[in-house]
Amino acid sequence: MAKALPADRAVMTAKQIRSRVRRGGERFWRHTDFADLPPAAVSQALSRLTKRGELERVRKGLYYRSRPTVLGASRPAPDAVAVHSARGRLHPAGLTAANYLGFTTQNPARPEYASSAAAAPSALAGAHVYTRRPRNRENLSERESAILEVLRDRARTSDLDPEGTCARLLDLLNDRRAFERLAQAATDEPPRVRAVLGAAGEQLGMDEHVLGRLRASLNPLSRYNFGTLSRRLQAADRWQAAR
Repeated sequence: MAKALPADRAVMTAKQIRSRVRRGGERFWRHTDFADLPPAAVSQALSRLTKRGELERVRKGLYYRSRPTVLGASRPAPDAVAVHSARGRLHPAGLTAANYLGFTTQNPARPEYASSAAAAPSALAGAHVYTRRPRNRENLSERESAILEVLRDRARTSDLDPEGTCARLLDLLNDRRAFERLAQAATDEPPRVRAVLGAAGEQLGMDEHVLGRLRASLNPLSRYNFGTLSRRLQAADRWQAAR
């Protein structure tokens, strides 16, 4: 049984969750979106927000925050529910990930997702799903998993200029706990993902032990394609960026 939090900490955690949900606008929420907070407090807070009508529970462990429209509160699209409920979980990939993270305003004709599952769910026949992604991503938030997809693509789907792309990436990674989760999940990603992540982490002043584990996972004789990020990440050369 989970240990109960002190009353003052539980109240503070509930306020944090309520604030994130309200700032997040229309979107889906899972417990893993609050991986930095105590699980028991997250469950209680989401339950309370559902009872108050601020969230709708659409599936077990999946909640939806609506937005007001002229016809009333918005409703979650069935295909979106399928994406967020799929076995093995799906998260944005390709141009869909770039749009989700603010690198572009474009949306692909066919939504792009990635999953650790061996096959794409039949309910998403109209989407492009990249399967067999590392299972290390299962405990990441949708945002964190999307970041890994952008790193895999070397930020090629960004419509921002190189300076803007680098600045946006650094802003997304500038959270120590999230960075540590990404570094742990990156152990099963292509080496270039770990190299770019390490270069960004060094520039952001992340924990040396975390950066050391990333560096130790790289072949010292290899060079990695950072794309346009190699010209904007200050530590790119020290992380074996190809020139």
